[in-house]
Amino acid sequence: QVRLEESGGGLVQAGGSLRLSCVASGRTHIRHALGWFRQAPGKEREFVAAITWTGDNTHYSDSVKGRFTISRDNSQNTVYLQMNNLKPEDTAVYYCTADRDIDYVRPKAVSEYDYWGQGTQVTVSS
Repeated sequence: QVRLEESGGGLVQAGGSLRLSCVASGRTHIRHALGWFRQAPGKEREFVAAITWTGDNTHYSDSVKGRFTISRDNSQNTVYLQMNNLKPEDTAVYYCTADRDIDYVRPKAVSEYDYWGQGTQVTVSS
């Protein structure tokens, strides 16, 4: 079992920045690709970004490309999501995911990811 705990969410004005963190615990010796999804009220959960186990490959949704950056520190079992130039439409609960397919970063069905965190709220005011 791998547990994921997100932090770093909050309220920010449009154009501002936030950095989300997600710490993995438990069976962290098992390698995973890590990623972020988000879910706005009344909408389906959507892919945001993912990064391979080695960190050498990433993938972003078109809606965040150029504004968000995903990174990881395996020595700290942590994945980060740096979010810049935030927009009101970025408002959502952000979820961290872990995937045993360590080299795959393109979006998959929500049910295909192995572990999920509880989420952290990001609210962007206009």
